[in-house]
Amino acid sequence: MSPEKIVYICTYGPDNPEKATLPFVLANAALTMDVEAFVALQGPAVFLAKAGIVEHARAAGLPPLKDLMKSFIENGGKLGVCVPCIRERGIEESDLIEGAYPVAAARLTEEILTAKATLVY
Repeated sequence: MSPEKIVYICTYGPDNPEKATLPFVLANAALTMDVEAFVALQGPAVFLAKAGIVEHARAAGLPPLKDLMKSFIENGGKLGVCVPCIRERGIEESDLIEGAYPVAAARLTEEILTAKATLVY
């Protein structure tokens, strides 16, 4: 991968599929351009990483969220999930989809500091 990286912070969960999907559309585009992409799920967005939750989440005019997330992970995207956010919502690490992993503030800060840009949705 190139030395370029973009961090996308997603704060919307399955109750707002359009805003939850957009970071993954952009992150997948970045990967096709050989740009490293890191998506951080925070707040209600952590539910996106819980197994079985995004199966039916779909925004009009956009690909299914489950397909975008699968493609993102399979193509080398990194999917970090906020540790305090999952704890608050009773989500265990074992509940997360394959490829998603817990990250705390220091790790997310490192990702942001080494990125060319950070976008928040």
